[in-house]
Parts: sequence; structure tokens; C-alpha cells
Amino acid sequence: MRRDANHGKSRESRFEGRESCFSVRGFHLVSGIIGEGSERNATVAAKSQRFWEVDAARGVAILMMAVYHTVYDLDSFGGYAVDSTSGFWARFADATATSFLFLVGVSLAISHARAVRAGRDSFRKYLLRGLRVFGYGMLLTAVFWVFGLGYVVFGILHLIGVSIILSYPLLRYRLVNLLLGAVVLAAGFYMMGIGVSSESVWLSPFGVVPENLPMPDYRPLFPWFGMVLLGLFAGNVVYGAGRTLTEGRAPFFVRPLLPLGRNSLFIYLVHQPFIIAALAAFGIISLGF
Repeated sequence: MRRDANHGKSRESRFEGRESCFSVRGFHLVSGIIGEGSERNATVAAKSQRFWEVDAARGVAILMMAVYHTVYDLDSFGGYAVDSTSGFWARFADATATSFLFLVGVSLAISHARAVRAGRDSFRKYLLRGLRVFGYGMLLTAVFWVFGLGYVVFGILHLIGVSIILSYPLLRYRLVNLLLGAVVLAAGFYMMGIGVSSESVWLSPFGVVPENLPMPDYRPLFPWFGMVLLGLFAGNVVYGAGRTLTEGRAPFFVRPLLPLGRNSLFIYLVHQPFIIAALAAFGIISLGF
């Protein structure tokens, strides 16, 4: 059953106040930091160093993201009677993005442990990687603005890019990351709870929500950098100093997830246009162009 609440509204007004999977409520990733294991490296040696459980976990998160964005597109473009930004689907989005951000931290810990063993640990590596991811975020900012879909002033890719750089002094710590992560989360959720906002967009990276600005993807440092720090703590505990969690090849039933986890950034960048195009091609939604 379709609903007609959006009929007659401008495209911008239809998206105003909406939040996608990687927005402030939900969560919407250089292949290497959405997982260290996702760095483009075709050599057999690199593949043998991968942790299949991390790739599999990231693959599950990718599937969850695709499911949520299908629902979000049906809601936003199709006008179907499903509310993708509250209730069950908002919680589903929260779980999806929490998984991604936590795995970013785990992957940073793995990357750092390998770099230290190889004698290649340097700030420049993380600076360039962070700037590259941030650049992808700015590209999405431009795309959303050009197509009138809202303003991505500080989305998930901006967050991850900045987090990679900010995490460098903390890469080797455990308890510090656990405590600091908890503080950042608590402070951020407190700010969300009391509704801290401003007319300026310049404070948006810190959790101060810009007023009257439709943001389909908003991921401030407070609270969500805290999830990266918790993942960094967990990664150092489990994988620090060359430790491993599992041995041998991935179980057969898990293997279909591994390519998704290894190519998470590419899938993230292309999945929404693909889903929207498929839904439009089958006449399920109308883009109104």
C-alpha cells in the first residue's frame, strides 16, 4: 500500500529532516580502512595474512546496509507505507553503522600491528589514507548537492577519514581507547539528547546539529568516533602483537561473505545508484526526473 504524503512536495522538502542508514540516527567506507584486510593487493602472500572473520563481519554489515537502503529508497522515492527513519528500521540502521565503525577501529589495530612488524609505521601513511577517504566524502557531498538530495556536511566518509588521522597517536593503546571511546560516546549521546544545535555548519563535525538543513547523511565525531575507538581497543586486544583469533580457511558457509568484506568501499560507493536504478527499472519507484 502506497502513501501519498510526499505528493506535490518539492524534491528538497521530501528529503528535509530525513536520515539514511549512515545519518545521525542510523549509520550509512580506501578499501584498506573499512578494513585493513581490504587493501588492494592481489598477491597470495597478502591474502594469506587476512583475517577471514573480519571480512565476514564486514560482509554481513554490507548486506545489512543494502537491505536498509532498499527500504529507505522505497520510503523516500516510492512513497510506500514504510517509515525507514524511526522504529525498527532506525534501530536496524543503528546496528548496521555501529558494525561498520567498530570494524574500522579493529582494522586500524590490525593495520598498525602489521606496519610495526614490517617497520613501516608512519604518520604519513595514515594521513594520506585519511585524506583519501575524506576526499571520497567530499565527492559524495557534491553529488548530493547537485541532485538536490540534501546536504552532506559531515557524513560517514568524512568521519572515517578524520578518524584515521586522529587515531594515529592512539593506535597502540588498549585501556586508553576503551575509556576515551566510552567518554566520547557518552558526551555525544548527551548532546543528542538535549538537542545541541546551531545556525552555523562549522560546528557540525563535533555533533552540533545545523538548524534547518536537510542532512541525509550526518555522522559527527561526537558520539561516533567513540565506536572507532572501541573497535581499536578490541582490535588491539584480539589481534595485537601478531595474535590471531582463528586458524585455517573460512568455513564453507561463510565464504560468500568474504568478497563483500574485501571490497566494502567499492560496494559502498556504487550500491545506492545500483539499487535505485534497479527499483526504477522494474517500476517499483519513480524518480520524477
